[in-house]
Amino acid sequence: MDNELIKSCEAKAEAWLSSSVYDAATQAEVRKMLDNADKTELVESFYQNLEFGTGGLRGIMGVGTNRMNIYTVGAATQGLSNYLNKNFKDLKEIAVVVGHDCRNNSRLFAEVSANIFAANGIKVYLFDDMRPTPEMSFAIRQLGCQSGIILTASHNPKEYNGYKAYWDDGAQVLAPHDKGIIDEVNKVGAEDIKGLHTVLDTANPLIEIIGEEIDKLYLDKIKTISIDPDVIQRQKDMKIVYTPIHGTGMMLIPRSLQLWGFENVNTVPEQMVKDGNFPTVVSPNPENAEALSMAIALAKKIDADIVMASDPDADRVGMACKDSNGEWVLVNGNQTCMIFLYYIIKNRIAMGKMKGNEFVVKTIVTTELIKAIADKNNVEMYDCYTGFKWIASVIRENEGKKQYIGGGEESYGFLAEDFVRDKDAVSACSLLAEICAWAKDQGKTLFDVLMDIYVEYGFSLNHTVNVVKPGKTGADEIKQMMVNFRTNPPKELAGSEVVLTKDYQSLKATDNKGNVTDIAQPATSNVLQWYTADGTKVSVRPSGTEPKIKFYIEVTGEMKCPKCYAEAEKKAMQTVEAVKASLGLQ
Repeated sequence: MDNELIKSCEAKAEAWLSSSVYDAATQAEVRKMLDNADKTELVESFYQNLEFGTGGLRGIMGVGTNRMNIYTVGAATQGLSNYLNKNFKDLKEIAVVVGHDCRNNSRLFAEVSANIFAANGIKVYLFDDMRPTPEMSFAIRQLGCQSGIILTASHNPKEYNGYKAYWDDGAQVLAPHDKGIIDEVNKVGAEDIKGLHTVLDTANPLIEIIGEEIDKLYLDKIKTISIDPDVIQRQKDMKIVYTPIHGTGMMLIPRSLQLWGFENVNTVPEQMVKDGNFPTVVSPNPENAEALSMAIALAKKIDADIVMASDPDADRVGMACKDSNGEWVLVNGNQTCMIFLYYIIKNRIAMGKMKGNEFVVKTIVTTELIKAIADKNNVEMYDCYTGFKWIASVIRENEGKKQYIGGGEESYGFLAEDFVRDKDAVSACSLLAEICAWAKDQGKTLFDVLMDIYVEYGFSLNHTVNVVKPGKTGADEIKQMMVNFRTNPPKELAGSEVVLTKDYQSLKATDNKGNVTDIAQPATSNVLQWYTADGTKVSVRPSGTEPKIKFYIEVTGEMKCPKCYAEAEKKAMQTVEAVKASLGLQ
């Protein structure tokens, strides 16, 4: 290990020991790291400051500048407070909402943040317990706040926590505010943090506890999304299995399903327990089959119609249903997003609810079949960057001019409403149950609906490859991979010529004849896309929140009948493997 790096980390650690700002328990942990002959933990904890990026903070909990703790969270809150006080200096009162998930230390970090906001003269609405991220977004808008934060690391492993900052429209911060907040956070030293106490200052009149009154307003508003309440009435006994995977979804999703009229909602009892250690799963990610295994076991036992799972902060939804052979299968994020938009568009048309100014949004790495569905039904579709803040940005731009009816991304996030500005598993689970009821009303399953989409709009298989590269060396390797792809782009993938390359860092698209056109996006992003002659699309981007680089492969084809699915899938998977070989990913 680099001696210079070790020395620099030791100096930073010594500063934590000599400062009176840090508590005794923290200093004892730092001393232990310094005394340890193996300097790995010291370096990982101090080699950099945990970066407050455009998505906020995300990191492993522990002591050190590169860890989530009350000091890094405190500095983030102080920086955000400074920015709010500058940006809204003419307002009589600046207000924020503070929410948190079920993770270890989430409540502590939320209360520490509430104290700091209040010490900076900012009114705080603090939720009384864990709540879904989308409800925090709703509360910002409902209470007329200027900002809000949620303490969550979404579906990351239990060692992680995170901090996401939101603006006055209820969406995650975008330019210029993201950079403005980052600049303020970077100026803050531990000694600059005001009101850093680990016990909530309940006597402070600027801190107001909120809960049930917001829950009720939010759930009542979500009920207005229902497109066909009659079909729910006819299928109210449909068997639903739901799991919150120990997270915030347990607070509201069963309630929302009941409010919509579903009377046979079955939860997984072992996972209806709030627990930041997520003891019943390897990872609390509804994208993973393993996280849904207990729910599927219950579904088999009671012969359920649908299985739904939300992640710890209840913004993503995972889903399983029975295939044509009666076997339980997972429906991926691209397929779920397609089903949502297919149902919303088809049924709004059938019920005469379309006015002609509706639009939908997807992210650039999400399936192109959504564009086919939108085009065929004369609905405008926008493409945006990965992350719901970009979908929220499109909604904001069109506010008062066009009607948003739905948007989503391949990573299991969907938003059916515009009164929330982040992905929402509470509304998504409710609407998904309605779609299942609509299918059942026609003697179909959700799997049959998916097959209908493929037959009508074309077949598509989406496959994601995550290359994990942890630590500092990993971050350097990921950077180099992107440099190599730019200097030596692939000429062919799986034997098919690359006919178009899009580089979102330069916002230029180059075809195979060398013609260059501009890409219309509001900002640059470190993403590359390659399109081949046979309709394959490959997108590559480093993750903004995790130590990995992601490859999104989409292979398209034709599917002439619902029973042709297995054959279409097999053929597409062969192409995927060939694409991976072309990119050296095997």
